[in-house]
Amino acid sequence: MQQPFSMYNIIRNKRDHQELTQEEIQWVIQAIGKGEAADYQLSALLMAIYLNGMTEKETQYLTDAMLASGEILDCPSHLYIDKHSTGGVGDKTSFIIAPIAAACGVKVPMIAGRGLGHTGGTVDKIEAVKGYKTDISMEEFVKLVAKNGIAMIGQTAEIAPADKKLYSLRDVTATVSSIPLITASIMSKKLASGLNGIVMDIKTGNGAFMTEFSEAQKLAKSIRDTGNRFHKNMMTVITDMSQPLGHAIGNAIEIIECVECLKGKGPQDLMEISLYLSGGMIYLAGIAKTHQEGIEMAKSSIKDGSALAKFKTMIFNQNGDDSFIDDYSLLPHTECSTNSIATRSGYISVTNCKAFGIHCVTLGGGRAKTSDKIDFAVGIYLHKKIGDFVNAGDIIATIYHHAGQQSIANEIATAISRQDITLSDNMPEQQKLILETSVKLVDGK
Repeated sequence: MQQPFSMYNIIRNKRDHQELTQEEIQWVIQAIGKGEAADYQLSALLMAIYLNGMTEKETQYLTDAMLASGEILDCPSHLYIDKHSTGGVGDKTSFIIAPIAAACGVKVPMIAGRGLGHTGGTVDKIEAVKGYKTDISMEEFVKLVAKNGIAMIGQTAEIAPADKKLYSLRDVTATVSSIPLITASIMSKKLASGLNGIVMDIKTGNGAFMTEFSEAQKLAKSIRDTGNRFHKNMMTVITDMSQPLGHAIGNAIEIIECVECLKGKGPQDLMEISLYLSGGMIYLAGIAKTHQEGIEMAKSSIKDGSALAKFKTMIFNQNGDDSFIDDYSLLPHTECSTNSIATRSGYISVTNCKAFGIHCVTLGGGRAKTSDKIDFAVGIYLHKKIGDFVNAGDIIATIYHHAGQQSIANEIATAISRQDITLSDNMPEQQKLILETSVKLVDGK
């Protein structure tokens, strides 16, 4: 006789390498919705999944159950496209890509997440803007996207609510970098948004959750296959995360860097990847005939100021104080800074990217536990990157901190110069930022 479903039995089954049934996975998701699954039980299940993996069928069942746990929007046209990143250090591209795409005619309903582990969160960063509301109603969200082409909110109670619980637990139980869990988390939210297509930026390298390129490829395929199963146009792009993206690592200082990009003055790597991904969105929406044409349209939106105007509109429409765009001092900032100094001369050949993300969390720019509040002001500005030559005594990075954090800042400054940056006598080979792109359109073209 079949035993009744219970968290205990399901945890045991996954612990013992058994394939969970569709009914078992649906039962867990329903238990989350009813508040009948304890955090410690869900954490145990997440760890069992992380350690033992999931089959393709299990991943499908989990994605479908999480999708069905909430409301599913119905977008009225093919123009509704979104972008998502698996996360990295200094990865702030959403604030550049979404306005660019919207300025070119794409409808961008962006439901973003908070920080996970050592990576920053889109919602945390945008909340550095005074007054900006990430918790508007779904009705208002839908209206803003239809009218202005862009809105950016956090996960709501209506959209994949089961993921909201699992997302926060993954962050603090070291179970983030699991292909089935990432696939189900991302795709349940994106599919619930009713999108016609998705551009996925999958990070790989020592600062990403998928540290190995082969794992990033597996994740890309899993996400691409899931999207196609729901008849969505998909573009997966694997990009390098062996060093922080751009120069700023934090919340408010990353917003500043994004505005600089929208003004056409951003760092080269951040500009390159933002134009590439937004060009992909424009292409998937059918506005551009090719990806390259989409990239050229993206460049034009920066040049003519329409992308910056869309960003300003988004801030204003969601109750944010958009005056910071012309006066960065209106954003949260610290009263102190400490420099990390090069101990010798040489070329920067390796960066411990993940360490920079952890340093930011230590300062308060991320969460060590779910109840932690984000400090929007703190952060790190990386002056030198891989391939740059530094002389002994040059400033490698600046740590922005509060007066009571001086000892922490000193420790971080020392770690950066002695451990997190490797100097070489020879210039390293130039690294590719965009490693692999795959496109799958539902009409097969």
